Parts: sequence; structure tokens; C-alpha cells
Amino acid sequence: MPYLLFGILAALSGAVPAFATPPGSISAKQSEARQIYAQVQQLNANLAKADEQVNFANYKLASVQHEIKVNRRELKVAQLNLKKSQKMIAERLVSLYTTPPSSTLEVILGAKSLDQILTSVDSEHRVSSVDTQVIDQVQTFKSAVKRRGQWLASANMQARQLLAQRQRVLASVTRQRDERTHLLSEIQGQIATLQAEQIAAEQAAARQARANLAEAEGQVLSSATVIGATGQVPGSNPVLPASSYSGVVGVAMRYLGTPYVWAGAAPGGFDCSGLVMYSYAQVGVSLPHSSYAMWDYGVAVSKDQLEPGDIVFFDGLGHVGLYVGGGDFIQAPQTGDVVKISSLNDGYYASNYVGARRIL
Repeated sequence: MPYLLFGILAALSGAVPAFATPPGSISAKQSEARQIYAQVQQLNANLAKADEQVNFANYKLASVQHEIKVNRRELKVAQLNLKKSQKMIAERLVSLYTTPPSSTLEVILGAKSLDQILTSVDSEHRVSSVDTQVIDQVQTFKSAVKRRGQWLASANMQARQLLAQRQRVLASVTRQRDERTHLLSEIQGQIATLQAEQIAAEQAAARQARANLAEAEGQVLSSATVIGATGQVPGSNPVLPASSYSGVVGVAMRYLGTPYVWAGAAPGGFDCSGLVMYSYAQVGVSLPHSSYAMWDYGVAVSKDQLEPGDIVFFDGLGHVGLYVGGGDFIQAPQTGDVVKISSLNDGYYASNYVGARRIL
């Protein structure tokens, strides 16, 4: 039985019950539970940010690995060209030294005039010079490709190390969140036990007040229902964006209530950048699965010029959502939550707002 309802019961019955357990112990436990709940919420926010940092590390690693593939192809081309050039020069040398005249002396002896001698020797020299230039150019290209390959190998290692470090942070925050969630569950169990003890001690004096308790409990449940419905719900009439990509918000609205899923980017579950990426993909715009990378797309938009469909950023670019108009945005907040409508003017989002980008 909630302690709030227990207090209502006491007030309605006109009597102060004799508690088997001091009321202060429940208050202390409830205060402790509130503190731990706040910690869990902060850890959830940290988890969402760590998720986006892992997304960004994956994005960077994929870019480096793509460059490595391109570089390998270029190296193969350079090696093939070098091989062809060497073969051509070898064949030319064979031709020069096996087909008469095969030496400079024979060129001189076989010539009918001085001009013919000079022309023949100069031709051989020019052919040799051109061949050398070709080989030098191919070898230079090959060396450059190799140097870039070495740099990319280093970049690949750094990107992998960054990804591993971000994954360790993600695992650490997840572990902390799970530990605090488990502790919160234990404290809530202790609160329930204390409340049960209070109920047992009060039953003798509470018969007349049971009806009042039921009525009060119904009122509290009704209030909880109203509080729980403060966000945008399916079936309401959201403000639709009037822009080049007016369909983006409409797409995102279809998934109100969809669970937050780490690294999710499909209707079964989304993380924050996954929701934005998927929604834009449905209107033909390709965005990266990373809030940090998304910041490099489109153009900046001031807060007073926001239009539906603009991408809004928070928490040092660690969180992202879609503006829907009227000061609201749609987002996939964090683990344990769902896709929902939130206000830019809420304390946390107002204080952690970074800026917005408009996809043109």
C-alpha cells in the first residue's frame, strides 16, 4: 500500500495510527529511493551518450576500412603497371641488342653518313630515357600508395582502439546502471515490506476507513494516469511540418511508443540517431547512424527559426531528435524509455541544447 494512501486513510479516519515501524524509516527509504532513481536516470542519459560515441567510432572505423580497400586496389594497379612497364622495357632491350645494328659500334659502321649515326644513337637514347621515366613514375606511384597504406594501417589501429575504449565505457556505464537499478529494486522491496507492516498494525482501527482508502486510492490512480499521459500519444493530431521534407515528422510519429533499443535503427526499436536516420531515409535522404556525424550535414538553424523536420542536438552532440513544431520535438530518449514527444523548454533539454541543423 503506498505510504501516501496510508496518510490519506489516517486523515480520513480522524485517528493517528500506532505504527509498528516508525514512519521516518519509510520516509528515509523513499528519500534514498528517489536519490538512486535520479542516479539511474543520469546513468541512462550517460548510456545514451556512450551509445552515440560507439556509433561514431564505428562510423570512423568503417570510413578508414573503406579507404584501406581503395588503397589496396590502387596498389594492385601500380604493381600491375610496373610489371607491364618492366616487361615492355625488357622486350625493347632484347630487340635493341639482338636486331642489327645491335651496338653503337655497329650503328657507326653501318651508317652511310654522320647524320644517320647521330640519329640512330639519339633514337636509342630517347627510347631508353622515356622507358626510365615510365618506370620511375610507376615506382613513385607505388611508393606513395604503400606510404598511404602504412598510414591507413595506423589509422585503422587507432580507430579500433577508439572503438574498444568507447565500448569499455559503454559496458562500464551499463554495469553501473544495472547495479543501481538492482539496488533501487531492493529498496523498493524494503519500502513495500515496511508499508505492509504499517498496514498490519493499523487494520484494527482502519475498518471504517477502508471505503475511504479505496476512494482515495482510485483518486491517486486517476492522477497517475493523467500524469502518465502528458506526452503526445498515438491518435492525437501532431503539428505537421511544412517544409521540403514534411514527411519526416510524419514518419517518426508512426513510432510513438516504440522502445528505445541500443544501436536500433528499425521499427522494432530505435536509439536517438537511429530514429532520425530511419525517418529521413523514408523520404529519400541518407544520414549516418551517429548524432556526432549528423552535425556535419545540412545547415545551422537558430532556435527561434526552427521548423518541423529540423534536427535538434543536445548534450554535447551526444543526443539528437526531430523538431515537430510548437517548441516540441520527437526523440528516442534512453534505455527503458520509448519514442515520445518532449519539450525543448523542459529543464534538462533547455540547459543541454546545442543547436539544430536543417537538411536542404
